[in-house]
Order: sequence, then structure tokens, then C-alpha cells
Amino acid sequence: MTSSWDRARAVADAVLYEGYLLYPYRGTSSKNQSRWQFGVLGPPGAADAGLGEDDTLAAQFPVDSDQAITMVVRFLQLQHRRAERELPGGAFEPVDELNTPSGSWLTWDEAVECEMSFGPIAFDDKPWTMPMVAPAATEIEPVDGGRLVRERQEVRGLLTVSSEPDGDLRRVSVRVSNVGESVCGKADGKDSVIARSMIGTHIIAEVVGGQFVSLLEPPSAAADAVSRCTQHRCFPVLAGPPGTQDMLLISPIILYDHPEVAEQSNTALYDCTEIDEILTLRVMTMTDEEKAQARATDPRAAQIIDQCDAMSPEAMARLHGVLRDPHVPTISAGLVPEIPEGVDWWDPLADNAVRPEIDAVLVNGIRIARGSQVRLRPRRNADAQDIFVAGKTARVTSVHEDVEGNKHVGVVVDEDPAADLHDWYGRYLYFSPDEVEPLQAQQLSVEKDII
Repeated sequence: MTSSWDRARAVADAVLYEGYLLYPYRGTSSKNQSRWQFGVLGPPGAADAGLGEDDTLAAQFPVDSDQAITMVVRFLQLQHRRAERELPGGAFEPVDELNTPSGSWLTWDEAVECEMSFGPIAFDDKPWTMPMVAPAATEIEPVDGGRLVRERQEVRGLLTVSSEPDGDLRRVSVRVSNVGESVCGKADGKDSVIARSMIGTHIIAEVVGGQFVSLLEPPSAAADAVSRCTQHRCFPVLAGPPGTQDMLLISPIILYDHPEVAEQSNTALYDCTEIDEILTLRVMTMTDEEKAQARATDPRAAQIIDQCDAMSPEAMARLHGVLRDPHVPTISAGLVPEIPEGVDWWDPLADNAVRPEIDAVLVNGIRIARGSQVRLRPRRNADAQDIFVAGKTARVTSVHEDVEGNKHVGVVVDEDPAADLHDWYGRYLYFSPDEVEPLQAQQLSVEKDII
């Protein structure tokens, strides 16, 4: 798999499991009694009977290619886990909860991943129709004092792909339908209907010898072609790293082009519309009894509890996130950037263009940024406080630029006994770049003398 596939799959996994299990991650919680919120394709007739959702999702998108496309359809298949207690004589009795010395298990609806690959599918004038089947199965897992019986019903689907010329592009039409056993009125029941549904359905596509066209920000030449594309219960967005256009994610959740999982997020909490930090803090406030109930609900819930309990302070601090303006391009950790032309200093865009925690300034050809070690050399006209720290070493905390274009270096003096406190409060001493001497330059000079 390429990095584009890895990136697209990471986002697709978040889509697949969105709503799989919600805080407080216990089967006894009312919000977990009726889940599976997104991308559910019910069996035919489910929506009309009021027992499930529409059986189809469909998308259209332009492609700049005349070759082929590959597709991966992914969804969850419900798996009912029934806890049974062993009785004298070897018989088994279904129970809501099975408690044993080695652990506890609830009777609960799990799900298993289904992934089916298709292609390359050539671009021509005939439609391609491909069946999908997730077979029925029964699995039995012995446990102390009983057993867990897992049952899945058959889920059958159909993938239809067609394409037609649209000016210099091709318009591709994709449809995924649940074609399983039809619902026969209210007698089927919601449990039976969801067991035959495709849950969290989405598609990852890759074009061969060409590129996809963004439906969100199409080039002017493709705007008309994009306007002729229709969507039903899903929306295609460019996947993979920014700047690439060979991957597409057809998602039941609204996304931007090139979506990605935040680098601060390292625990799947199955609610990507929530904030990881809040959910993690909530898990940490759960009682031991509540955590035990969550662990008994689902192996993925148990993993959430364990990861939150083991989270380091550093990992927790990273969850606080990073404030970014979505309208300003991401700024790399370079020098203080120029304010965009035509933007006044009081405009919020001017403030968002700089990031003191990662910006830098050159002093004697040496890059000075947060974490750099310097020696303070205040000028003769400096105030008394600056003279007091003359010659002392300090650690750079930030680099700033004022409205007149002057640069300033924020520092914390190494010998200050309250240095950590000042750093925590953000109360720094500020010097101009010509009042600090990079210690790196001194080190280089010493090394030259030794050589």
C-alpha cells in the first residue's frame, strides 16, 4: 500500500466506526441501545416499513482519465454476541451478563469489518455490476463458566459503476445497493433489519493513469462538469496527501478534501464529531464499576478504557490541540512570515499569519527559535531589569513581530529560580535579535579552536 492508501484508510476507519460505540461505552447506556448512525444501507423495503434506512447510496464525480479505476467497498456487518452460562449437565442458558473470575461479558451487538476490492474497472460505455456477499456465520467461544455465541446474518450488496464522456472529462457514476432479503412489514423487527444492513458504508477509489477532479474546489474548466454531478447519501472528496488527486473517498460523513486524522489523536474513541480531550477526561472520571461495565460491553470499549488509564501527561497535553485558521495556509517552522499583501495589521488574518511558538529569526546567520539557548547582551540604553541579566544565559520561548515590523525574542533566564513558573504563565523577558548571542555560534568557535 502507498502512503496515499494509508492516509485514506486511516480516515476511512474513522468513518467506518463513527458511532460504533459512544461514551460512556457501556451497553447499558441508552445512547448505545440504538447506534449505527452513518452510512447504513438497509435491506429493500426497510425504509418504507419504518424499520431501517434507504438501501442505496450513489455518487457521481468527474475524472481526468480514459483508462480505469479501482475501488474498495467497506462496511460493517452486525454480529450478535450472546452470553450463555453453563448449567449442571452441560447445558447452556442465555444471560444478559456473564460474570466469571477471568472477566465479564454482556450480551451485545458487535460488528465485523467487510472489505471488498474491485478493478481495475475500465472506462467504457457499458456499466459494470459486481455482487458483494458477507456470509452468515455462527462462532462459539468457550469461556470460564459458559460460552459466547456470535451469530451473523447474510448481507448481500451490489456495486454498479458506469462512466460517460463529459467534455474533456469522464463522469463516473457509482452506486452501492443492499439487495438482501426484502423486509416484509413490521413482522421483521428492527433487530433483524439492522442485522441484514450494511453499516458505515463507504468507498475508497484510485484512478489509473489520471486524476480525480475536486467537487469542492474544481478548476474553472471543470466547473460545469462538476455541476452536473449528483449525490445520494454520500459525497466524494479527494483523499491522500494535499497536492495529490489519485485517491477519492466517498463518505457518508461530510468532509473536506484531503481529510486527515489529527496527529494529536492516538486513541480511537469512535465519535469523531466530539473532542478527544473531552472524551478522554470523561473516561478518566468514570468509576471502577463503570469502567468494568464498559470492558464487559465490547473489546474495543475495553481498549479505550485501558488506553485512557495508561495515558501519559504528555499525551494528554497534546490532546489540547492546536489553534489554526482554516483560511490561512499551514506555515512551516521557518522565519517570521511576511504579512499577506493588502492585509492590515489589525486584520485577524495578519495575526494568524504568525505563530510565535514555531517562528524563528536569524542572528549572525544562526536560526533562533523556541528552545534555542542564547546569552543576553542588552544595549546601553536598556532598562535596569535588562542590565541586571546582562551576560546570563537564557532559553528562547517565542519569536514575535510588532505592528511596525520589529522582531522580538521572548526568553526565560536559566538562573531564574521561578523560570518554570514564568514559562507556565507566559511571562517572558523580551529582547531584540541584536541583544541576544546564539550559544550555538560560541560552540562552533570553540570547536574550530580545538581543531
